[in-house]
Amino acid sequence: MSFTTMSMFAPRIWGFDPGSPMARVALQAGWRRRDLMWEALMERGCAAWAAGKTRVAVWAFLRARLIASRFATTDLRRAASEAALGVVTRAPGRILRAEAMFARHAEAQIAAMQIAPRARSSLFHLRMEARHRDTYHANMRLRLTRIAEETAACLQEMAQGRAPSHRLHTRWLGEKPVVFDDTRKVLSACLLIPDSLSGGDQGLRRMPI
Repeated sequence: MSFTTMSMFAPRIWGFDPGSPMARVALQAGWRRRDLMWEALMERGCAAWAAGKTRVAVWAFLRARLIASRFATTDLRRAASEAALGVVTRAPGRILRAEAMFARHAEAQIAAMQIAPRARSSLFHLRMEARHRDTYHANMRLRLTRIAEETAACLQEMAQGRAPSHRLHTRWLGEKPVVFDDTRKVLSACLLIPDSLSGGDQGLRRMPI
């Protein structure tokens, strides 16, 4: 079967179209297909869980975890996959393992981020960012550090059966970056986790985890 034929099924199976303009921009920016597939599957899983479609959510998160296994062991997206799967399968041990990964690796991964220039509304703001790039980057790292800390706190709460005190997936819907760089990878790891412990359970017992 040719790649052209296979790619027709890619959006349904892996969650994104490798021939889409967005995918081309991401690949040109240095992202790999596994990065795009992971993000798309996590988005699909979170949306399915919010809609009460547990079976769809579990399969999406299982696929995402499989892809995440190819990331570096310090990559926070591995923790996000584990956390999301823990939420939808009601497995607090998974959630706590994910929280421990955030505690161990968030600081180093955020410090090592490659940050791409942002689009600005005016030439003035573009020049200001260029002139004060170190300050912009430091502020970005500080912001993501705080979000990672909030995510870790939410995982602790959900592992204990309590509702998270901060928004996760719903926050991603409003803050999803338009650039494809390391900040997007870190932010997706922090926020592509279900906001709620509740969801449908149709077919869950029959699924291998």
